[in-house]
Amino acid sequence: MLARLEQRAAPLAAAPASRIRHLLVVLPKTASPGDLARLPFAAALKAALARRRKKLADLAKTPVTTDVPNGGLASWVTFDPEQAPFEWHTAMRKAVQALLAEHPREIVVAVYGTGAACSEAARAAVYTAWVNGARLPLRKKKSDGPGLARIVLYGVEADIGAAALRAQAEGNLLCRELTVLPPNELTPGAYRARVEQLAEEHGWGHQEYDVARLRKMGAGAFVAVAQGSDPEDAAIVHLAYRHRAAGRSVALVGKGICFDTGGHNLKTARYMHGMHEDMNGSAVALAIVLAAARSKLPVNIDCWLALAQNHLSPRAYKQNEVVKALNGTTIEIVHTDAEGRMVLADTLTLAARARPDLIVDFATLTGSMHVALGARYSGIFATSDQLARTALAAGAASGERVCVFPMDEDYDEALDSTIADVKQCTLEGEADHILAARFLKRFTAGRPWIHMDLSGSSCKGGLGAVASEVTGFGVGWGLAFLQSWLAAAGAPGRSSRSTQEP
Repeated sequence: MLARLEQRAAPLAAAPASRIRHLLVVLPKTASPGDLARLPFAAALKAALARRRKKLADLAKTPVTTDVPNGGLASWVTFDPEQAPFEWHTAMRKAVQALLAEHPREIVVAVYGTGAACSEAARAAVYTAWVNGARLPLRKKKSDGPGLARIVLYGVEADIGAAALRAQAEGNLLCRELTVLPPNELTPGAYRARVEQLAEEHGWGHQEYDVARLRKMGAGAFVAVAQGSDPEDAAIVHLAYRHRAAGRSVALVGKGICFDTGGHNLKTARYMHGMHEDMNGSAVALAIVLAAARSKLPVNIDCWLALAQNHLSPRAYKQNEVVKALNGTTIEIVHTDAEGRMVLADTLTLAARARPDLIVDFATLTGSMHVALGARYSGIFATSDQLARTALAAGAASGERVCVFPMDEDYDEALDSTIADVKQCTLEGEADHILAARFLKRFTAGRPWIHMDLSGSSCKGGLGAVASEVTGFGVGWGLAFLQSWLAAAGAPGRSSRSTQEP
């Protein structure tokens, strides 16, 4: 549950100082020491800067937190509109974290400045308080109590777009809530029930392709992974969000492996720990649908969630097997821990059959992407330079940074098989993130496509606006990307194409 926002155009001086217990003060980079004299509790900030030998401008990177005379706590940060949003969010997160460490029920945010920069500063501050003030699932006897209940924003007259901002925060929270759930709670069956409940609440179209149905359809790639689990509760779940004014359609596809043992190629304990988070791609896709619906984004979205587990059992698929995917492609199994690209193959085929204007898939797919980027960026592949440029711009605008990787056709030589149409992967692991993208492209039926390998899904110490290790990376990017993509096409305005069930 996100905190309630109350916006007041009056400056903070209009509020009774004695009632402020947790205060975030956001100042423009251009503020001068003389400006401080007009601020409540200015003496505390001045003393803190002097003690630390800091200047006011230094607060853009390193916020300062001080006790104030009324017994409260204040964090001070400066806002530089010339910096990238990632930098704003990081500074705001550090400032807010110091306040949230005391588990307050209310935070007062005071923003100083004028014009667009003031509104952007307010948006960054409110968003950061929202995503970090909510509680994630916790299974301890002693909890920290309820989360942040109220944010009071002072000093901003303009509309900061709070409804859309809140929708993004709700999406980010849903993504992280699902991702942190332990694997005995978020089984594929339990996940399916949660998705069905969300569909009912929001009026989305909902359909499930369970293992029996997929087996009958010939979805051998998905079934190869799912057959190792007992019970067979895996499924591909399809959600449909529709907007009356939509001029374009997009398919969002998410890898939802609720636990990944590696199968017969069993992971060691070090690498199996945390594999309940291997469903994060599906949580990102689902969260974007929620945020788009909440903000009434004028686009038709078909969301396809590949929900399964990769277990070790007598029925689990093995190396050297050959399976036939839904689109007829035969696949030689090389490594059972490359299960993500298997479940995505058939899910992408289903998504492509509806002929959307664009397919975007999200997956915690390869270790090689982590080697390439670490945990502070995610990698993307795109079928056109224009899509890649739009994706990069969305990363910069949202503060969820992405890096574009090559996907040239000659990489396919590594996936040549002597017995099947294609190898699932190689044992060498060289450039596996690129080979995985080349493999997945075979199942997109030539549709415009972006693949995001979510190396930024989990980052120790937090990332950007988000303080938790699980970041919800991709939700903010997805909304920024869709908005830019729609604007570039002049949507709404085109007639919405049919998106019937395949």
